[in-house]
Amino acid sequence: MIFVPYYNVTMKSIEIPNCANCKSFHNSSLQSLSQEEVDKLTAVKSCSFYKKGQIILHEGSRAQGVYCIHNGKVKLSRMGPEGRDQIIRFAKNGDLLGYRSVLSGENLSASMIALEDTHACFIPKNHIFEYIENNPKFSLDLMKLACHDLGEAGKLITNMAQKSVRERMAEILLMLNNIFGEDADGYIDLALTREEYANMVGTATETIIRLISDLKSQGIIETKGRRTKIVKRQELIRIGNIFD
Repeated sequence: MIFVPYYNVTMKSIEIPNCANCKSFHNSSLQSLSQEEVDKLTAVKSCSFYKKGQIILHEGSRAQGVYCIHNGKVKLSRMGPEGRDQIIRFAKNGDLLGYRSVLSGENLSASMIALEDTHACFIPKNHIFEYIENNPKFSLDLMKLACHDLGEAGKLITNMAQKSVRERMAEILLMLNNIFGEDADGYIDLALTREEYANMVGTATETIIRLISDLKSQGIIETKGRRTKIVKRQELIRIGNIFD
């Protein structure tokens, strides 16, 4: 296996696999690249380590390229008019960050913050445009990704406008379970604070605390610190007013 060395913020040497051998790479839209393009990408990319809580990209800045998450979890958060954060989505291994800003030439609409220690590879935008121009399959996959993200944004807007706080909380728990899966103990493989849940649901932290307590008392979920386990999935689906 070929390794590409890079350095984290403390200049500690870390090794990351060549793109051709990276599982996260093959879970991303970049998997459509040809072998020649993959080899070139491995040579031109740079990789960074971000500690939990560190900002990868700031809202309002101009993306100079795209980040592919090699390992870790990231939240995308937008600052509201009253100074409150609104978490709009999450990213995991293989997800691309900043591509919309690169394609549109617009400033980033959200900050990207590491939820845990995260390794991410940076691809300069000129190479992204080169792949778009020369690889129709990659262009199509990127278009599909953009359409999917647009659809999810539309769902978020509709839910915020039409669903109750309780319905939104139930749907978010199910969404997180689907995105990140479960750990060895059956808990959602993502630990969030009550404030972060509130920033997703769009309500006060105190309201989330009461909601979680209510769901626990009904045996629908279990919690241990910041970890949450879904016990009665069908009941959460009913509460969230979710239809397949």
